[in-house]
Amino acid sequence: SFCCFLRFDEIKEGDVVRHDGKRSDGYLEHIFKHAAKELFGMDVKEITYKALKNKDFQEVTLEKDGETVLRFAATYGFRNIQNMVLKLKKGKFLYHFVEVLACPGGCLNGKGQAQTEDGKPDKALLHQMEEVYAAIPVRLPETNMHVQKMYQDWLEGMDSKKVQETLHTKYSAVNQTASNLDIKW
Repeated sequence: SFCCFLRFDEIKEGDVVRHDGKRSDGYLEHIFKHAAKELFGMDVKEITYKALKNKDFQEVTLEKDGETVLRFAATYGFRNIQNMVLKLKKGKFLYHFVEVLACPGGCLNGKGQAQTEDGKPDKALLHQMEEVYAAIPVRLPETNMHVQKMYQDWLEGMDSKKVQETLHTKYSAVNQTASNLDIKW
């Protein structure tokens, strides 16, 4: 979130916006649409989630000329996260981006939410929260004047060396040593 760069007195109630996606945990949708446009020149209006093993492990793909060019996954709940880590270790998890959330059903379904008297999630309240969230207008980060100002004033432009150094990451293999914690999945 870029709110930390703004003074709170500049934000009015009508300024509340959200990213693309139907739920509070839908960054996958925003990033997928942005990647499709930036990498492949494709303007994706709606994305389709395909449930794989269960409703909390879903896949989104983009095809161009009969070839899958983007493969994203959304995985919620520790069982699905554990399966994802096992597949990663075996080199059989071929996704370009994965959205991971600990709570089954996503953040709005988390343990911090209201429950019924018998301790179960309040599905009516969950549905109501999703509707309220979906009613908030979508604004892409690149159209936000505060984000544009941050790029110009702090990052010295969109394609600057400072942007590359600050916002881009390079990954490399890490050698396993005896001092590493041995986490068994």
